[in-house]
Amino acid sequence: MTATPSAPMTQDQLKTLVGQAALAYVTPDTVVGVGTGSTVDKFIDALAASGIRIAGAVSSSVRSTERMKALGIAVLEASEVSSLDVYIDGADEIDHQGHMVKGGGAALTREKIVADLAKTFVCIADESKQVEALGRFPLPVEVIPMAAAQITRRFAAMGATARLREGCVTDNSCHILDVTGLRITDPAAFEADVNQWPGVVTVGVFARNKASVCLLGTAEGVKTLTF
Repeated sequence: MTATPSAPMTQDQLKTLVGQAALAYVTPDTVVGVGTGSTVDKFIDALAASGIRIAGAVSSSVRSTERMKALGIAVLEASEVSSLDVYIDGADEIDHQGHMVKGGGAALTREKIVADLAKTFVCIADESKQVEALGRFPLPVEVIPMAAAQITRRFAAMGATARLREGCVTDNSCHILDVTGLRITDPAAFEADVNQWPGVVTVGVFARNKASVCLLGTAEGVKTLTF
């Protein structure tokens, strides 16, 4: 009898797979940094169901905070910790060196703050997020509202197009510009440059706080990349 080939996993199933795999990086009785997004939701659910006892979590968004509290996970303020062993978060894009684009969920500034506290950044993503060079996904840039037009012009001078994300106000009461037409071949230099523009709160390139590990959901299972 011929075996029936199994159906390929959906993107949602791949997210569940990497969310569960990230549990291996959680040390009991420590405080864990937790990011934001649909893949991180899978990690939060897996953590709550795992029975792993942690001292609490530092969250990068109101969304993740509410989800964790609803599942009985204690949430601490970033000001209550001096460092974290691990920060677990997703990415909108990740290259082969661990540089990422983040901010599709508008939490990029708080994500960078929490990532900066962590010794290890574990990125959880499905294989569609891996790219040769950053820029295919519209780059989120959090801006002070009065600076949005000025920053839009600066990107235009680079040959890129920045559009205000309609109806989006961040947890910091700021706006998001989504920038297309970029190919970011030197993420560290690009991040350092744009972060200096007046009115930019944070650019969604994570080069200074790049991933240490990426758990990539693929058709063959979870692939572990280290950087």
